[in-house]
Amino acid sequence: MMSRFYLVTGGTGFLGSALVRHLLQRGHRVRVLDNDWRGTIRRLKDIQSEFEFVAADIRDAEAVTKATEGVDSICHLAFVNGTKFFYTQPEFVLDVGVKGTVNVIDACLKHGVGELILASSSEVYQTPPTVPTNETVPLSIPDILNPRYSYAAGKIIGEAMTLNYGRKHFQRVVIFRPHNVYGPDMGWEHVIPQFALRMKQLCRTAGGPVRFPIQGSGKETRAFVFIEDFIAGLGLVLEHGEHLGIYHIGTMEEVTIEKLAHLVGDYFGWKVKVVPGEPAGGGTPRRCPDIAKLTALGYKPQYNLHSGLPIALRWYDENAHLKPAE
Repeated sequence: MMSRFYLVTGGTGFLGSALVRHLLQRGHRVRVLDNDWRGTIRRLKDIQSEFEFVAADIRDAEAVTKATEGVDSICHLAFVNGTKFFYTQPEFVLDVGVKGTVNVIDACLKHGVGELILASSSEVYQTPPTVPTNETVPLSIPDILNPRYSYAAGKIIGEAMTLNYGRKHFQRVVIFRPHNVYGPDMGWEHVIPQFALRMKQLCRTAGGPVRFPIQGSGKETRAFVFIEDFIAGLGLVLEHGEHLGIYHIGTMEEVTIEKLAHLVGDYFGWKVKVVPGEPAGGGTPRRCPDIAKLTALGYKPQYNLHSGLPIALRWYDENAHLKPAE
C-alpha cells in the first residue's frame, strides 16, 4: 500500500490512538484531530513528534475544514462512546455524532478528499434477528424514548450519510463496525475496566468468596476482540475494503457476562459469587459478529479471551490511579 496522508478524527481515543500507531508503522503521514474530551494524548506521548496534532472539537466546522486540507483520506472515529453517556447526556452524544459527520463530509467535499473511512458500531442493529450477525441485518432503534439509543441513532445517521454521499462524491467510502474491543487503557466506562476496578477494590476487604453484583442476569453474552486483533482487521479494511462496503470487526468467541466476571476474579485470585441485578434498559441479550466477510480479506484473530484479558486487567490493576475523579 503506497504512502498516504490520513486525518484521524478521535485519534487520541482508544481505537483512534491504536489506528494512529498502525498507520505510522506503515509509513503513512498522519494528522490527528481531537479535543481529548474522552481521549488523551497520553496514549500517544511516546510518538507525539511523529504526527500532526490539531486540538479541536469535531463540531467546529471551521477547524475540521482546516484540518482536512491536503489529506488523502479521513478515518472518522470522533464520537462520544461509553454507555453511561448514552443515558445521561444523549443530546450531547447526538450533537457530536451528527454535527461531526456533517462537518467531515462537508470538509471532504470542499477539499476534494476522495476517501472516507467511517467508524460505526454494533449498536446500530441492537438486538439482531440472527446471531452470529452479519453486515446485512436491518438497523433499528427499538424505543425512540430510550436515551440509550442516542448513540445508535447517531451511528445510523453517519452510515446513511456516508453511503449516500459516497455514491456520488467519493472514490471510496468504507464503514467498519467494531464489536466489543478491549485492551489496556480502553477507558473507564466499559464492562471490563469496571469489573477490574471493582474487583481490585473488593479484594482489599473481602476474606472469602467475593459477592459481585452485576447488571442483568449474567447470562447475557458478548464476543470480545483484543485491540491488536481489531487493528489487524481494520488494517485489512483500509487496504482491501470495497467501495460502499461494511465490515464487522471482532471475534466469534461468545462469552457470558457471568463467565467474564469469573475470569476477572481469577486474575485477582478470588472466587466470585455473581449476584444478578436489574438489567440496563435497552441492553441486548446476545452479541456476536459473523466475521466471514472480514475473514475473506485475510483476517485471522490471534488472541482469545484467555490470552488477551490478563493483558488488559494488568494495565487496570497497575494504573487504577489514573481514573478521573467523578
